[in-house]
Amino acid sequence: MNEHSLKKTLSKLNIGGLRYFDSIGSTNDEALAWAAAGASDLSIVIADEQTQGRGRLDRKWFTPKGSGLAFSLILRPSATLRPHLSRTVGLAALSIAESCSALGLTPRIKWPNDILLNGKKTAGILVETVWSGEDVDSLVIGMGVNVHKASVPPAELLQFPATSLEDELGKEAPAREEILFSILSSFVRWRERLGTDELIQAWEEMLAFRGEQVQIHTGNEDPTNGKLIGLESDGSLRLSDAHDKSVIIRFGDVSLRPGA
Repeated sequence: MNEHSLKKTLSKLNIGGLRYFDSIGSTNDEALAWAAAGASDLSIVIADEQTQGRGRLDRKWFTPKGSGLAFSLILRPSATLRPHLSRTVGLAALSIAESCSALGLTPRIKWPNDILLNGKKTAGILVETVWSGEDVDSLVIGMGVNVHKASVPPAELLQFPATSLEDELGKEAPAREEILFSILSSFVRWRERLGTDELIQAWEEMLAFRGEQVQIHTGNEDPTNGKLIGLESDGSLRLSDAHDKSVIIRFGDVSLRPGA
């Protein structure tokens, strides 16, 4: 993967701009600075190697050279999309999940921001906001996808089992540029439907552990147990507790685990 091959592959998409790095600390950090400096909508920062990538809850996400996809997408929301920005992580998750489905795999979305294959984490998402006063100026959507086997960290460093597209396919994975094109194509299509029930339904249908007992850890509070039912209209998670009462889990410092 290099800048030339990326530009050639992405030429059919109306991206706003491209910054490619052989190695970088964090694509999200670069994208946040670029967004604050006026980057165009759908501009992309991508790196062959990411050394200080991060996920939610300050967890680290490393992308060894030549092993995976590490990129950040800058989104400047239109007036019609602004009321639905809480759904952005679902938009990104669906885009990655659809690209996995196109390869013949069966992805599931571990709410709110991970993609699982056979119960193992294959991709993660981190959405960060650039503010202009009290208004959202832009969003930076960081996505990391384990493509080749070398992208999966050693087991002792994992908090949740992980895998790669190559491991799950049982053969060599497609070129990373092709996977990126597939993800971005899905993203562009779903973006226009961000405010629709269709997006929530598609996201809900792909939820991992749906109908199962799960445990939710929120900050320093006691964990919440319940059956995972589905999603609220804003993308929040809906559980049913032991008394069949609905429990709504909002976004934030949240960690979901199967079982209770």
